[in-house]
Parts: sequence; structure tokens; C-alpha cells
Amino acid sequence: MKKPAKAPSHSHDHSHCIEDAVAAAEKVCDAKGLRFTPLRRRVLELVWSSHKPVGAYALLDELRNEELGSAPPTVYRALDFLIEHGLIHRIERMNAFIGCSHPGEAHRGFFLICGECGNAEELQSDGVADTIAASAGRRGFLARDMTLEVTGTCAECRRSA
Repeated sequence: MKKPAKAPSHSHDHSHCIEDAVAAAEKVCDAKGLRFTPLRRRVLELVWSSHKPVGAYALLDELRNEELGSAPPTVYRALDFLIEHGLIHRIERMNAFIGCSHPGEAHRGFFLICGECGNAEELQSDGVADTIAASAGRRGFLARDMTLEVTGTCAECRRSA
């Protein structure tokens, strides 16, 4: 398993996360000849403004406040673009989105989601994914896609308790 980046503290300044995510997105889009529109950029910035998964309607509300877009299909198209190109992930159990910590790289990871503070952290582990795929294969099931979401309590919340 690759060592993850240090988990952000609850008082973490996200400006560096946002800058890194935007730079990575620009690089991915340039390499693939894709348009990184102002709306796509802003949605990515909003997703990265916290390490808490954010719902589409929260994004929509913020974009309306900024007068950048008010139609749900517009936001969903931007989210779909960012997912398709490996810049964000969808957390299924929360119907929310979080920035990808390995943008533009093929990887299979999983998420640790704190039930106390709501922060989520992406970890990469081909071993976990390989084990699941092998177990599924023994049952004759071909796994195409998987997102493992582990809920619990993060170290900082445990310390604060």
C-alpha cells in the first residue's frame, strides 16, 4: 500500500490543496486536449475547499451565490467531467464528491470517512482491490469498478474525545 499524504488537521488551510488540484487538472486537461472551463475549475475548487465530501446541491447553492450557474444539469455535467478524468471521486454512501488525491493516475483506492467530523481521506491500495477482485473472480464475478468506503473515527476526533 502506498503511504498516503498526511491527513489534514481540522484547522488545515485548503488553499494549497486547491492550488495543487487546479494545477493537476490543468495538466490533465492539457495532456488530453480537454477544455477546463471556468465552471469546471470552480466546481473543482469548491470540492477541494474542504476534506469533507460535498453534495451537488451544496455546490449548486455556492455557484448560485457566485452567479456562476444555477441549473442542476450544469453542475452535474461539470462533476461528471471531473470524475471521468480522474480529478474527483463520488462517495456513494453520502451521494457526495471529494477531490482525488492521485489525479490523472490510474489507481484503485479506498476512503476512510470520519463519522464525527465528516472528513474523508483517500488511500491507495492495489492489494485491497486485488483481494476483492480475486474473491469476486472465485465466484465467477468480474469486478469492473469498486469504491470501498470505510467509516469510523479519525485520529484527531479520537484525540478530542
